[in-house]
Formats: sequence, structure tokens, C-alpha cells
Amino acid sequence: MTITQIEYILAVDKFRHFRKAAEACHVSQPTLSMQIQKLEETLGVIIFDRSKNPVIPTVEGEKFIAQARVVIREFKKLDTIIHDPSSGLAGEFKLGVIPTLAPYLIPLFLKKFISEYPQVELKIEERETDEIIKMLERDELDAGILVTPLYNNTVVERVLFYEPFYGFVSPNHELHSKSQLDVGDLSRDGLWILKEGHCFRSQVLNICASGKSDEMHQFESGSLETIKALVTKDSGYTLIPHLDMMELAGAKKKMIRPFKSPVPTREVSIIYSRNFHKEKIIDGLEKVVLDSIPKELKSFKKDDVSIVDM
Repeated sequence: MTITQIEYILAVDKFRHFRKAAEACHVSQPTLSMQIQKLEETLGVIIFDRSKNPVIPTVEGEKFIAQARVVIREFKKLDTIIHDPSSGLAGEFKLGVIPTLAPYLIPLFLKKFISEYPQVELKIEERETDEIIKMLERDELDAGILVTPLYNNTVVERVLFYEPFYGFVSPNHELHSKSQLDVGDLSRDGLWILKEGHCFRSQVLNICASGKSDEMHQFESGSLETIKALVTKDSGYTLIPHLDMMELAGAKKKMIRPFKSPVPTREVSIIYSRNFHKEKIIDGLEKVVLDSIPKELKSFKKDDVSIVDM
């Protein structure tokens, strides 16, 4: 059994397709297939059910793949130790960030991180929460910045900050007449929301669940910017996070409505696998993010806000 064979198996599990796995591993499909078959013969088990399309692991294969991920993770630690034994602050680092944080948070810390840690090759992907968790499990990401708590004991959560919500209300909507919003005032009538898969959608619906139970608009978008444009040019309202609110100016600024205390708030954390081997980069990333966010976000404490579940 070789590391290469294990990597081939993990690639097939990721793509569920031998040709695509071979392309990702930069080898021919016959080479990859032969190596996996040789390992199956050595082990005396079939790892993949090739009669299915896409291919899927067998019961024995699932057990092997789960342990194979641990083996590859531990193997990668050797590279980290050898190439940077003193600090661990070098090499590739893959970070996933959810879409409702990425456009507002990344520009705040990216330049500073690159300046302070020039030996780290930071690669950032915008992904939804479920994708980030799955990619962490498959070692396709080293960490993620998203909204917690996840109630997932396979990952470590480090809370970075608490981010309050605001109403973004059309002048044509009844909520526009209020200087502050109360959660009990919220109705689903005229509410624009993100599409399924975004944790922000779930949080908005949870906030509005305690208000009136009217019908919401049927259009759903994958972008907060699109949602805000609909509110601005049409009618209705939506909820936006603090970092998004800070970007607004002019007429849009006048459409913002803060909440009365306790303010509905989301918990933003950096998460990573419990078998993590680049923790010093995590430490550096956490420090840079905290140094880069607005001062008011640092002042919010968990006891002072109402954390909205997903």
C-alpha cells in the first residue's frame, strides 16, 4: 500500500468518476484504475462499486476511505514539520468563506495577512456552509470562516466576533416609519430572502418566525446585493449584517433600521478539523482578522446580544 494509491482512492471518492479522478491526479485513467485494483487485491476487498453510475464506495470501502483521510492528513504534517519546523507559518492554506461574509470581510484582512505572512500561499474559496464542512472532511479545505454554532463535534470552532443584523427597508414598506425595529414587528409579508442553502436565509426566517405569519415574496436570490436592489427599486424589506450595512451610503443608508435590544446577531467563527496540522496559520489568521474588523464588532459580547440559530 502506498500514499499514491491512497490519494487515488480519495480522488475517486471525491469525483465519483475514474476519468475525472485521473485528470485531477494528472495520470492516465488506466494507471489510476490499475493502482486501485492492485490495492483492492492486496487488501482482499472491493473499495468501489463500479456497477453504479456514478461509482460509489462499498461498505468496506467507506471504512477504508474514512481512515485513509486520517492517514493523508497525518502524512501532510511531515511536510509542514520538515519545511518550517520553527514556525509552521508557510505553505499552502485553503480557506472557505460563506457568501454573506466573503465580499465584506475578505477585503478587510486579505492585504494585511499577505503582508504579515508572505510565506503562506492563501487560497480562498467562496462556499456555502454545508460545502465547507464537507470539504474540510475531505481535506479539500484547511479552514472555513462561517456562522456558528454548527453542533458538529468533528470540527473546532473559534469565535471571531458577533455581528448584529439590521433591517433594510423600502420607503414603501410600513416598517420604514419606525426608527427602531422590534422582532415582534417583523412580518413575512414583503420579506425578500436568500435561496435554500444559505445559513443567512435560515437565520432571517428564524428571526421573522416570532413575528407575524404572512406570506413572503416568492423570488429568492443567491446574492444579498440582488436582494437589496429589489428592496431599493421595488418594495419590501430584508435583513442585512453589520459589515454589509457599513458599505451603504446616501439614500440606501436612510433605509437602514437598527433593532431594539436584544439585537438579533450572528456568531462568526473560524472552523477547522480536530486533526488539524496548520494551527499556527490559524492563529495568525485569527489575529489578522481581529486586527482588521471594525472596533464596534469587537465590543459586542455574547451576553449582550441575541444569537440567532440556523
